Amino acid sequence: MSEDILYLSASRLLSLYKSGELSPVEVTRSVLSQVAELNPVINAFCVLDEDHAMRCAQASEARWFQGKPMGLLDGVPASVKDLVLAKGWPTRRGSLTINPDQVWDEDGPPVARMREQGAIILGKTTTPEFGWKGVTDSPLTGITRNPWNHEMTPGGSSGGAAAAAALGMGPLHLATDGGGSIRIPSAFCGVFGFKSTWGLVPVHPHSPALTLWHQGPITRTVEDAALLQHVIARPDARDWYQTPMESIDYLAHLNSGIQGWRIAYTPDLGYAEVDPAVAAAIEQQLQVFKDLGAVVETIDLKLDDPIAIMRPLWAVALALAIEPMSAEQRALVEPAMLELAEPGFTLSALDYRRLEREREKLGRQMNNLHATYDLLITPQMPITAFQAGYEVPPGGKRQRWWEWSPFTYPFNLTQQPTATLPCGFVDGLPIAMQLVGAKFSDAKVLRAARAYESKNPFVMPVATMKAND
Repeated sequence: MSEDILYLSASRLLSLYKSGELSPVEVTRSVLSQVAELNPVINAFCVLDEDHAMRCAQASEARWFQGKPMGLLDGVPASVKDLVLAKGWPTRRGSLTINPDQVWDEDGPPVARMREQGAIILGKTTTPEFGWKGVTDSPLTGITRNPWNHEMTPGGSSGGAAAAAALGMGPLHLATDGGGSIRIPSAFCGVFGFKSTWGLVPVHPHSPALTLWHQGPITRTVEDAALLQHVIARPDARDWYQTPMESIDYLAHLNSGIQGWRIAYTPDLGYAEVDPAVAAAIEQQLQVFKDLGAVVETIDLKLDDPIAIMRPLWAVALALAIEPMSAEQRALVEPAMLELAEPGFTLSALDYRRLEREREKLGRQMNNLHATYDLLITPQMPITAFQAGYEVPPGGKRQRWWEWSPFTYPFNLTQQPTATLPCGFVDGLPIAMQLVGAKFSDAKVLRAARAYESKNPFVMPVATMKAND
């Protein structure tokens, strides 16, 4: 084949399986070889089950040979972030506190849906401890690195998934997002990430962050993200909070364009500071949406920084994760996580409800915005990736992850669908814009992302991935 197997999309793989030009065994073997070569450098996978993957690939190959594929993902290699249950493998959440020697006999809802549709799940990708920060390093698995420059962080907490996607370690990666954990690493690694409306993708068990926490795709193409979203946004009785089945076909109108749409652009949400080079590069890309027929208006959104809401809610979530631990286990937890959790142990129920009321106000403000605009665009990250092994860029005044990721957590609070759209490079590192839609307008967000991608295909680090090993 003239095409590089490792960088074929899931959609293209399925087409080639159907025609008989390629087999799931060939593809899985190639992906496993890529993981074996690059994972010692990148550290994207913390669990890799080659025997399981090859057995699944052989079974898939037999089904395709008979013309009876199992489902929408039959034979497509995929991964699961190590915050999500996957049957047969420990879910250690990047922590030394979790004993791997126990029964692991349950799939989380998205994983179950992926298996039902024939996906070949290779293993689990790295995360910081309990996903508490916006970079990917942990006491359990060490440092995960950026595919464009191995001295830099891939972001987090789904850094393993984003790095794996960028480097051809499978086309589909299931990730999580409680404050930006799909979108931060997607931006830093130059891949596509999608956080859907809260509740559309059933979850079990729920994170202590509950209504802040989403599960969704990281991929190399918008179409693949829409395909995976179509599979995982299906009911599961274990999730008491799931929304009613929406029966949305995320692929049906993906290529219908955005002619006549009204799009708002905010450079700062009213409070964020953005590196001038990043801001200038992103603003140049707004022209693409205009060329696609949309009306793009720069607006002054004038939001107050909702970290005042997010930080105490996040503290409660961390406190809930830590509360059941013994003293011996707490001694194994990263000190910064313990520090951030401390206020959560003493927040009163009244204060918690007051925070939720402020959250509701923010949500109404965004609802009103989308009564006028089809879409909101922001920068995704105000900076490019920084040195790996640090929570914040070294040498500056920032002290916590949210200070360098001001565009992510507002939309966990509002539960809106958001997408990370790679849109170029600054100093050789990827940058991205964020597309934000009204709640339950997930298909519209994906459609706008696909329209942009059709004019500016995303670039993967194929040529440079081994240059700085």
